[in-house]
Amino acid sequence: MSDQKENQPKMDQYSAGNIQVLEGLEAVRKRPAMYIGDIGVRGLHHLVYEVVDNSIDEALAGYCDSIQITINEDNSITTVDNGRGIPTGIHEKEKRSALEVVMTVLHAGGKFDKDTYKVSGGLHGVGVSCVNALSKHLRVEVRREGKIFEQEYEKGKPMYAVRAIGDSKLTGTTVTFTPDDSIFEVSDYSFETLSVRMRELAYLNKKVRISLTDRRQVNEDGSFYSVDYYSEGGLKEFVEFLDDTRPPLIGESIYMEGEKNGIPVEVAMIYNTSFTENIHSYVNNINTHEGGTHLAGFRRGLTTTLKKYADDSGMLNKLKFEIAGDDFREGLTAIISVKVQEPQFEGQTKTKLGNRDVSPAVSQAVSEMLTNYLEEHPNDARLIVNKVILAAQARHAARKAREMVQRKNVLTGGGLPGKLADCSDKDPVNCEIYLVEGDSAGGTAKQGRDRLFQAIMPLRGKILNVEKAMNHKVFENEEIKNIYTALGVRVGTENDSRELNIEKLRYHKVIIMCDADVDGSHIETLILTFFFRHMKEMIENGYIYIATPPLYQVKKGKQSEYAWNDEIRDKLVDEMKGAGSDSSVHVQRYKGLGEMNAEQLWDTTMNPETRTLRRITIDNGVEADRVFSMLMGDEVPPRREFIETHAKFANIDF
Repeated sequence: MSDQKENQPKMDQYSAGNIQVLEGLEAVRKRPAMYIGDIGVRGLHHLVYEVVDNSIDEALAGYCDSIQITINEDNSITTVDNGRGIPTGIHEKEKRSALEVVMTVLHAGGKFDKDTYKVSGGLHGVGVSCVNALSKHLRVEVRREGKIFEQEYEKGKPMYAVRAIGDSKLTGTTVTFTPDDSIFEVSDYSFETLSVRMRELAYLNKKVRISLTDRRQVNEDGSFYSVDYYSEGGLKEFVEFLDDTRPPLIGESIYMEGEKNGIPVEVAMIYNTSFTENIHSYVNNINTHEGGTHLAGFRRGLTTTLKKYADDSGMLNKLKFEIAGDDFREGLTAIISVKVQEPQFEGQTKTKLGNRDVSPAVSQAVSEMLTNYLEEHPNDARLIVNKVILAAQARHAARKAREMVQRKNVLTGGGLPGKLADCSDKDPVNCEIYLVEGDSAGGTAKQGRDRLFQAIMPLRGKILNVEKAMNHKVFENEEIKNIYTALGVRVGTENDSRELNIEKLRYHKVIIMCDADVDGSHIETLILTFFFRHMKEMIENGYIYIATPPLYQVKKGKQSEYAWNDEIRDKLVDEMKGAGSDSSVHVQRYKGLGEMNAEQLWDTTMNPETRTLRRITIDNGVEADRVFSMLMGDEVPPRREFIETHAKFANIDF
């Protein structure tokens, strides 16, 4: 914890008068999902992000360079920062401490006052009052004006008035909260999930130290498990971290930081030898995975500048067809971060930036950055242009392969794959398709299914690893062609050869069903890699699921039960042993779907009344991109390290 810096503005610029009240807190406990997304794992972790966002706002304003987050033994959370501390004086309108107003009134805080925070992080702006409302207990401690103040709350209601409890030369805010387990479906915090977000925030806010400690995990030396994130270079280090799992095309990352038209813009990018485009955009630390005007500006600046360089160099003279915009982005990893005073969000999940003035600012910044880089690095410039030409040629080949897939519908009537056992209902909302590992299991699934709404599509062997394949190879792969055709989706438009059209999607549940062994897990990963890289919209719309066949059948005489993990198996064995019968309990380990008959497969894995489906979601697109690249790409050392770290979670039979 550091003392306040000498050259900062006076503390009186941030006082009780800066706190503005917009509305009350009544509805939060009644409808929590409206404010934090859901009451499951995502919502639970969102509470932490809301509290940390307050500290990040102080960092953005230049008053905080240290944030400490602790997961306590009881799954409560403590955050500590060295910002200015929430004001504690009497709020003129509310006639009570500004601290209590911030903690108990929704949409109350300094971020609504432009003189206090020029920009602020966080998406919904519900803030710490929402966290307070959804916690069974919360305590806030403020170090400010030479004193320490505190207040505690139960389910959002103050237990006593704000009071001074001591003296301190330091400044900052400490919040400790325990989520209300009568509201949340889960209570255990994931260290890894929080760690990923804290690492991201450290890169996005350079020179701010963010530490995360887990008091539930103790190291061999008796210390608590912790990580410490600090970035001196910001996005430059971030893009190099993300691209560490891909073979580089050019020697170093390209980076710029500056202000255009009053909008702070930071961009980092690097080219690699892969065939995928990985662009991540942020507004005020929010990952805008739906893009928006800042992403459009980046693409315009990139395409215009590279096209001009390629034309002037004469390298495009022998190319027989036009280069498209996405040719310039193949093998590109980039991060765009902008700070906007009043961001206007739109799109399905409110993560698409709509501010029109941002686009020209980013376009101009990228154009200047890239022009300078190309002039100063002629060898890298030629490598990039050659990569663009290769991408254009591959796109041309892929279009022909793609058209062959999509023309099958016209040439062969329905055009559905011969292996597909379709369902009779034609309403996509009601229909589901199982992508099943192997013809044998596919046959069993066809016998056990409900023909009204369940379709079965057997897949032979392991599908193509699209992470290491050029686009036209993807469309030439027989199993992938069958998936496209069976689903009824179309890919590619005049403006974007990768754009997916899912208007005619034939099933709203696509269920991957593989054997419960190592090969099955590998096939699941290959299929998920395909969907993530080529049909991400399917995941984002919640259409992709994984079936969970049981691992064991536990039998004793005529009694038979199924177990999905070792804990359930052991419990069933103990119960059956204690039942008083003379018969040795028999445990069967299912290594393949083919070991179950049609009735068993229906009862355990396909019956909507009894099955368990795992919906695939993308909580953090940046981390998902990094992990897929690491697991399925060419670089071996990062993959080996990942496997060694996570080996304890694997279910492997020897």
